[in-house]
Amino acid sequence: MNWDWEKLQKQQQGRPGGKPPGFDDFQQHFQKFKNFKVPGWKLVVPLLIVLWIASGFYIVEPDEIGVVKRFGEFDRITTPGPNYHIPFPVESAVTPKVTQIQRLEFGFRSVARGLLQSNFQQGVSREVPEEALMLTGDENIVSVQFTVQFMIKDAREYLFNVASPEATIVHVAESAMREVIGRSRIDDALTTGKQDIQVETRDLMQQILDSYESGINIVAVQMQNVHPPDEVIEAFKDVASAREDSSRFVNEAEAYERDILPKARGEAARIVNEAQAYTEAKVRRSQGDASRFLAVLTEYNKAKDITRRRLYLETVESILQNPDVEKLIMADDALKKSVPYLPLDKLPRQATPSQAKQ
Repeated sequence: MNWDWEKLQKQQQGRPGGKPPGFDDFQQHFQKFKNFKVPGWKLVVPLLIVLWIASGFYIVEPDEIGVVKRFGEFDRITTPGPNYHIPFPVESAVTPKVTQIQRLEFGFRSVARGLLQSNFQQGVSREVPEEALMLTGDENIVSVQFTVQFMIKDAREYLFNVASPEATIVHVAESAMREVIGRSRIDDALTTGKQDIQVETRDLMQQILDSYESGINIVAVQMQNVHPPDEVIEAFKDVASAREDSSRFVNEAEAYERDILPKARGEAARIVNEAQAYTEAKVRRSQGDASRFLAVLTEYNKAKDITRRRLYLETVESILQNPDVEKLIMADDALKKSVPYLPLDKLPRQATPSQAKQ
């Protein structure tokens, strides 16, 4: 059916006031439309049947797995590549990505630069306090921002055992993290205990999801940012500063200890060794003197006059051989006629009380 638009426009222009054509003008065109027939209508049904049969073809990508449902129930698993199922409404197929690691955020949301939610600005995010604020085991409040990475390990369980898998993961992750944080101290959550908290949360999530037979594998739980609430963050900074000062003082004291103790141990060992050496020398000398005295005593008992004479001569010999000793030799006759000379000026003087005190 062809409309004569030029004729209609001329009729419209020829009418007073530029009114559109009336009912009589369109009745003629409607009659032509009524008599219109589609040529070859018998070809439509076979074409629709062919299209319906062809709609059963589908392709499973290498990172996907095909799950065929018959009347809404699980029927079979198909491998990557071209596959076929009975067209709708008998069968249908879904192809979840089983090798893709998916990511969920808790306590914050990354800000997207464009329409695609995967196109995020690095380091730009907004906080979600109702998810982040948690109570620790020592009754402190801490803001925990973390992510959960997961993937599908059983497509059948993932599609048929849980109504909303992502919502289930969200609830399980929040409850698991709050439980683990509730058993931990705030110092562990802020400093060295993050790794243990992440591992414990991941294991607890996996245990809960396995009990649901959800077909989900938790790859990792990562704590992105852990800090006290904004209202008390300044007080926590003061506590952290005091803790750092305490650690610094302890380190300095330990360094001084490591420096002074070896020196003290060395000095003590030296004094002990000297004392032991002095003791050993004194004992050996005393033993030698005693042995020599006993030997002299034995000889003296055998011949007293000879031994007495020998001792006298050895003593005189030792005195005469000493160059520091002044000697005055006088004959017996001179001793009878004169007084022996005594060098009083060379004798040691007695020290005064003040000198003796010094």
